[in-house]
Amino acid sequence: MEAVSARARAYVACVAVVALLCLLPLPAVRTPWWAPALLAALYAGCERAAARWRFAGTFHPVLLAGAFLLPPPAAALVALPGALLSPVERRPRGLRRIWRAAQLTVSVWAAARVHWALGGRDAVVTADFPYALVPAGGAVLVFCLVLSLLDGGILALAERIPVRRAWCGLFLRSLAPVAVHGLAGLMMAVLWRSPYGPVAALLVLLPMCVSWWVFAQYHRERAAHQATIRALVQAVDIKDEYTRGHSERVGQASMMIARELGMDDARIEVLRFAGILHDVGKLGVPTRLLRKDGPLTPEERRIIELHPEYGHEMVRGISFLGEARAAVLHHHERLDGSGYPYGLMGGQIPESARVVAVADAFDAMTSTRSYRRARPVGAALEELERCAGSQFDPRMVTALVRALSHHGWHPAVTADEAGVPRPRPRVAGRPGARR
Repeated sequence: MEAVSARARAYVACVAVVALLCLLPLPAVRTPWWAPALLAALYAGCERAAARWRFAGTFHPVLLAGAFLLPPPAAALVALPGALLSPVERRPRGLRRIWRAAQLTVSVWAAARVHWALGGRDAVVTADFPYALVPAGGAVLVFCLVLSLLDGGILALAERIPVRRAWCGLFLRSLAPVAVHGLAGLMMAVLWRSPYGPVAALLVLLPMCVSWWVFAQYHRERAAHQATIRALVQAVDIKDEYTRGHSERVGQASMMIARELGMDDARIEVLRFAGILHDVGKLGVPTRLLRKDGPLTPEERRIIELHPEYGHEMVRGISFLGEARAAVLHHHERLDGSGYPYGLMGGQIPESARVVAVADAFDAMTSTRSYRRARPVGAALEELERCAGSQFDPRMVTALVRALSHHGWHPAVTADEAGVPRPRPRVAGRPGARR
């Protein structure tokens, strides 16, 4: 069982108690039992289908339809069976099921409460449009807000993420998809109350299921690409054992720089991939050169300097990488034009490559290798600032300095010194020189 902190367990327990309090008035609620039972069974079935399609997420239209149709305690009950019975891959499975059930129960109860307080029940029964959109919109906002607040809390406690970062962007990222699900839930509720009854309401789910299946295929394809990336990086780590873990840390540093520059989330993710894959071309370099003792000959250096082109050939067919492919090709270019493989200067070098170049040099200098000890972070930053304008883009160096002042950095040992009998000398001439 994976370790979960006592604070996180206490937080889950508190949310579970609140969920039980939301369900406590159920015996006094006057509503036909078959309505919440049918919605609960429908939601549980949708969750099983989502698990089969390996789609990350939950089927909110059914939950929101329950919030629009039923009194708050009965609406909250709709989420319970599906959340408790849904498959969970990561441990501790029981705790995760309880957390998911409690979180959804509280969120649906809050949404139903707001919907009824705004007169949504009568608007749904009479199909009073556009007024019906007002209470439905309020319910969706509250549902999304409660989910975000609870998610942020568990991230801060279980994953030990700083509170501000844990909540940052959660609400805005989830609002658009939840709003779409809210419209589908409202359509279900109106048709449910119409002369056509629940059968007509279920038809609303058909296009939603089709679109969900399409998104599931997209996510599966993306997961396959990410698995390919992981395999490539592991192959590089095995081949060049002295820099094991370097790629992941360059990806992390690239992401920190991109965030500090104010890039959007999609581009930040692409730059993370760029950092992770920047050295994948080493798979095309003979292992004897990567592990050679002593200085390289000019011919051997020319062979090693082909690794950005090898890497670009390997990743150019992965379409979702976008500008990461240019970073793989150009991360050894220098602003003064003395880099490789093409000797690009200044603005000719793609921005993504300038980000990765700084991240790559920084990690090379702050990681312990078999041939030298790591430099302190401050000394590495001073070296980057000294070379800013000639080798590195000053904007990227400044962004890294700011990011590290906010979040810090923890250099890691990337070589097992005890298992490496022969040291490899440092290649002189450039800060944090790397092969």
